[in-house]
Amino acid sequence: MNRRDFLHAAASGAAALASARTNAADTRAARKWTAAIIGHTGRGNYGHNLDLIFADVPGVEVVAVADPDPKGRAAAKQRCKARRDYADYHEMLEKERPQLVSIAPRWTDQHHAMVNAALAIGAHVYCEKPFTQTLAEADDLLAMAASGGRVIAVAHQGRLAPNTLLLKRRLAEGFIGELLEIRVHGKQDRRAGGEDMMVLATHQFDLVRFFAGDPLWCMARVLQGGREITRADVHPATENIGPIAGDEIEAMFALPRGVNVHYTSRARNAKSAGPWGMELIGSEGRVRVLNDVWIDALVWRGGPFTASGQTGEWIRLEMGAARSATEKGFPAANRRVVDDWLAAIEEHREPACSGLAAMKSLEMIHGVFAAGLSRGRVEFPLKNRQHPLA
Repeated sequence: MNRRDFLHAAASGAAALASARTNAADTRAARKWTAAIIGHTGRGNYGHNLDLIFADVPGVEVVAVADPDPKGRAAAKQRCKARRDYADYHEMLEKERPQLVSIAPRWTDQHHAMVNAALAIGAHVYCEKPFTQTLAEADDLLAMAASGGRVIAVAHQGRLAPNTLLLKRRLAEGFIGELLEIRVHGKQDRRAGGEDMMVLATHQFDLVRFFAGDPLWCMARVLQGGREITRADVHPATENIGPIAGDEIEAMFALPRGVNVHYTSRARNAKSAGPWGMELIGSEGRVRVLNDVWIDALVWRGGPFTASGQTGEWIRLEMGAARSATEKGFPAANRRVVDDWLAAIEEHREPACSGLAAMKSLEMIHGVFAAGLSRGRVEFPLKNRQHPLA
């Protein structure tokens, strides 16, 4: 595919996506949904704007918000324009019986209980990531949702970013040839190692699976202060997202069709690696993906290296015209996930950003910790559904 064909395909994809979103909104407007929001000021708050995910969504009315902190609850009620507010989310769910519930706290220590309570009254759930603290908790919620015909979506917004969807299609068309390898690195800041992976790799591993499938096995070297970790190195993260270990991580996953995935998080690597992201390497080209709520991607289309260098060009992957800062922000990103979530409810299917996908992303993270502790290879799916560092 030449540059002209590539850019034409991008513009066509943008038009198709816009048309699909308009049709979906028209369909949902015909049905009235009641929604509620659960947050906890001081213990995970409202995540990345998860108190605002229903703003201006056709057919959705926010009936209530719950937060045990009076000041935080009052502010959230005003932000999301809820009719009523409650200190206890159990009381809110029982009295309001909403059809849709946003589980907003960033901290994961209450996710299982909150999602469980929402599913118990028959609500569909949108949950902040990471989904749960353990795989056992995730398994329990997924089974509960399936038995009740409820739909869980998790805030892995990058999966539905326009450039992600375009990149997925272009990969399937072979525009970088056969996919051979994916190299992933975190922000590698003060949280480098276990916390960087726990906070951000949940997004990144979700994209790895989206592009290349489920891992078969994992090996990892996890260091703390220059030595291999032991259970004595396990400690809480800055926020309550479960136990972590290690300030340097190097991991490798084996995926189907010979694809290898390398994950790195080490502060010493941050300067040379640049912004957090990943690189997809194919037999005929490569793509540099800059991870964030809005995915940016640069595609290298060039020939092989010779004595005089390498010829080629970087092509920025864009869905049509340049996007505004508003279109690239969290409200718009959450809206894309909400649109698909509501369509999935109507169509009786799994959403793109499903609870199952979120569990599998968490499983890859736990696989790294398990491999680092054992200093061996771990197979997927993991047999231990509790936290490997517990």
